[in-house]
Amino acid sequence: MARAGHAWSRPAAGQGGAEEDEDPLDARIARSGCLEQHRQLQECMAERRDWRHCQQQLRAFGACMAQRQQRPQ
Repeated sequence: MARAGHAWSRPAAGQGGAEEDEDPLDARIARSGCLEQHRQLQECMAERRDWRHCQQQLRAFGACMAQRQQRPQ
């Protein structure tokens, strides 16, 4: 299932070319090496529609991002 990035945080105007414009947050996550954890969190949120039911995925993604931020780039 393809996702349009973090569309919920952007205005709905101009959705026609949304696939062409890469979401800066998605690009940063992809560069971080935590893309798989992020996808798992997004899938859980799409399925459950309540972040409280996605705590395991949320913690895994947060831990990955924290670990990546501690490393010199």
